[in-house]
This record gives sequence, C-alpha cells and structure tokens, in this order.
Amino acid sequence: MFTSPYADVDIPEVPVYDYVFGTLADEDLGRVALIDPATGAETTYGTLRAQVDAFAGALAARGVTTETVLAMLCPNVPAFATVFHGILRAGATVTTINSLYTAGEIERQLTDAAAAWLITVNALLPQAAAAAAAAGIPDDQVIVLDDAAGHPGLRELLAEGRPAPDPSFDPATHAAVLPYSAGTTGVPKGVMLTHRNLVANVQQVRPAFDLEAGDRMLAVLPFFHIYGMSILLNFPLKQRATVVTMPRFDLVEFLTNIETYRCTYLYIAPPIALALAKHPIVDRFDLSSARMVASGAAPLDGETAELAGNRIGTRLLQGYGMTELSPVAITLPVDRPDIPLSSVGVMLPNQVCKLVDPATGADIVEFEADGTTRPGELWVKGPNVMKGYLNRPDATAETVDAEGFLHTGDIAVYHESGYFTIVDRAKELIKYKGYQIAPAELEALLLGHPEVMDAAVIGVLDDDQQEIPKAFIVAAPGSALTEEEITAFVAEQVAPHKKVRRVEFIDAIPKSSAGKLLRKDLRAREAAAT
Repeated sequence: MFTSPYADVDIPEVPVYDYVFGTLADEDLGRVALIDPATGAETTYGTLRAQVDAFAGALAARGVTTETVLAMLCPNVPAFATVFHGILRAGATVTTINSLYTAGEIERQLTDAAAAWLITVNALLPQAAAAAAAAGIPDDQVIVLDDAAGHPGLRELLAEGRPAPDPSFDPATHAAVLPYSAGTTGVPKGVMLTHRNLVANVQQVRPAFDLEAGDRMLAVLPFFHIYGMSILLNFPLKQRATVVTMPRFDLVEFLTNIETYRCTYLYIAPPIALALAKHPIVDRFDLSSARMVASGAAPLDGETAELAGNRIGTRLLQGYGMTELSPVAITLPVDRPDIPLSSVGVMLPNQVCKLVDPATGADIVEFEADGTTRPGELWVKGPNVMKGYLNRPDATAETVDAEGFLHTGDIAVYHESGYFTIVDRAKELIKYKGYQIAPAELEALLLGHPEVMDAAVIGVLDDDQQEIPKAFIVAAPGSALTEEEITAFVAEQVAPHKKVRRVEFIDAIPKSSAGKLLRKDLRAREAAAT
C-alpha cells in the first residue's frame, strides 16, 4: 500500500453546516462570501448564514425532515449556496441535477432518488415542471428561486423568518448529497455521500492548497457536479474566501470576470485549459491576479497544462478524483514544482492507495528501473469514500470491497518520488468535457430506434483530442438509416454533452460467447482506422 506524504488531519464529526458556518467569527461576518457578476451584487458571510437558517426553517415548517430528499436543478448563482446549505441545515438530503438535462432525464433522477421537492429557476422551469409533474411532485413543492406564478419563491420563504430546526442525525452515516454518477460502467446511479464524506474531503484538500480569506475563486464549473460542489463552493466558504459565480461557461465572460474581480484561484476542466493555451483572445486580458489554476474532471496532457500556465503566468496543476470519492483523492500540490504537469500528483491526507494487477489481483509494490511501478488499477481507501450507491447494494459491492477500498477502474503508475500518473482510463465510461457519459445509457436509447438492430458506443478522440461518444450501428435489413438521423434521434432525448457525435454502420457488434459486448474490439477497430 502507498501512503500520503501529508500527516493525517483531524476530521470533525459534525454536519456540513456546523463545519462551514458554525465557526464563523465576528470578523468574518462582513466578509464577502459571494459575488454575482450579472448584477454586481455581493453577499456577506453574515447574510449568507442568516439566509441558510431562514431557508432551513421554511422547509422544516413545510414538513421537510431528515427523511426528505430535495432536488436542485439550478445553475451557478449565489442563491444556490443558500438553498444547498439550507437543505443540509434542515437535515434533509439534496440530489443535484445537471442543468442541461431534458425533462425525461430529470424525471428519471427525481424518481430514482425519491425526491419530494424540486428547486429550480425560471430559465429551466419548462423542463423542470414537466419532470416534476411526471414524477408526482405538486406545484407547491416546486420552488422557483426567481419567482414564478403558482410556485413558492425564495424571497417569500426567506421573508417568513422562521428559525432553523435542530435535526438529529449521525454525520458519519446520514446522506447529505446524492449526486449521480455512472461509476465505471452502467447507467447513472445515486452516490450517497455523507456529511462526514463532504467534511473530510474539504479537510483533506486544505493542506495541498493555500486558499485563504481574501482570495477570490471563480466558480465556472457547475455546483451540481461534485467537483464544483465540494471544491468551488464548500472549500472556499470554509476558508472564508469569496466565490464569484458563473452560470455557464463563456470564454470572454470567463476572462472578463478574472480581470474585473481580480480572481486569484481558478478551478477548470481540460476544455478551458485548452482555450487558455491556444485561443488568441486570452492575450487581450489581464490575468495577473491568478496565482493558482487547477484542472480536474478529466485528464489533461502536460503540454497543454504548460502552455496554459505560461500564458496565465502561473503553474497549471491537475488532480484526480471521482464522484464516489467526494471527489478528490490525489492532487498536484502548489509546493511540489518537481512533479511533472502530466502527473495527477500526490495522495491527500487520511488515505491509502493500492495498485492492483488487473489480471492476477496481486498488489504492485516494486519499482522498475525507471523509478515507476508497473501499471495497475488504482484502489483508494479513506474517509472520502462514498457510503454506497442508492438502492444498489450489488453495484456498491462491485465498487467498494470488504476492506473499504474503492476500485476506481483507472490504471495508474506510482513514482518513487511519491506521485501518481494515470496511464489509462476506465474502459467503459466516456468523459466529454468533464461530464460523465455511460455508454449503456446511449445504447439503450439507440436500441429504441425501430431501424436499429444492434448498437454499441465507445469514446473516441476528436480533432482537439477530446473524448466524444461514437456509436456503432447495425441497421435493420433494407434500412436507409443515415448518420444524421441517428445523431438527431439521440439529441432529442439527452442533454447536449451526451449527444452521439460520430456514427459508423457495421455488420455486427462484437460480443463474447456469453453475450457480453466487446468494446475493446471496437476500440481496436477504431485504432486501426486512425
């Protein structure tokens, strides 16, 4: 087993609310917690805590308890922090939904999570209302933050001024959040992350980064994703920094916000790193305030990291994690310039990792002549490992073993100097611009087309070296089905990031004697064709 270079940190056995807001000092109350670039409005820590308490009180008055699940379909706006932490303050569980989801996708998550409430904004209300109706959620339990007729609004709920409840639950076992992840295979599953999971992961990242009060973090990655939720929301709030919210990514707005608000900390995904490295417009902006930039959610090559960092004037770091890990397990610290940018860095405190030979199951511990181990599957154990998948004990047992190690499905090597490099991806899951896409979900949709006899989906690289979904289709005899018809068929039913972007018609989908789809054969076919 490999251990962290950091000493273990103390993990308070408290709810997320107590961890983030319970230690607010008098001098913190006037600090700016949130800035909305759309309006220039600022929210102080004192105001934010009062809003969180009032929202929790309004929910409790309406029967929300520790047994209630509330869904959030909301972009990155300051009100997200109020509602998210208000739900946790009430002791309920929040399931966050991708803002790009269609009504059908929203309904499936609402139903699977058994959500009794849905919280959204006017811009997303058409699909939210349709999904809520289909899932049996009444209009008076669909909260529209920016007000809509027939629905409760945030202002009226806060104006009630109700005291926050005093819920009783065990932070180590009670699910705080229920984001959805495909894991390494299959369709999306609810990931049960406890209050302790979320508290632990913020505690774990603190030694690796020097974020402090006075820093400004630009929150461009979505809060509905665990990366945004933990690292762009909970972490800076705990550190008493300022969060500058962005509802969606636009390169010019992104650069403008850095310049205007003198943002010091930037957490991004590889597509943004690529833009920073190559887009000519970057040179028109003053980005000198940025002293730390980190990329996550998907792999980033070292060359792009170096180019982007050079243009910003700081080192662009990266890390490794999964929704099931709350999410960060490994990161490249700010004080380790000896580690190459192609690496994901060192283990966080309070964790142990293994590399396991996928063929034999044996631990890999010996170093080769070049100072690295042989490649092996990365296993992670620590307080950030999820409680399990919602209502899926089978999937949980396949992912977390009896010793508590989470089997990531990713292949890594370990270096003598104490850092990891990911050398291969989980074979099934596709990551498009940081978003997870389950091939099985797209295959199920494709098989619903009357002229599709069989289908398989794998990830392939586009011209920008970004992974995209490609479908292999066996069409019905005599069919004149086209690529355009296939892509349009899928696009009508999924969020934009899940679209099939390439199609190839073949005679048969390769399968094993047991009928298991052989995606490795399709990957080999793709490699031979390029």
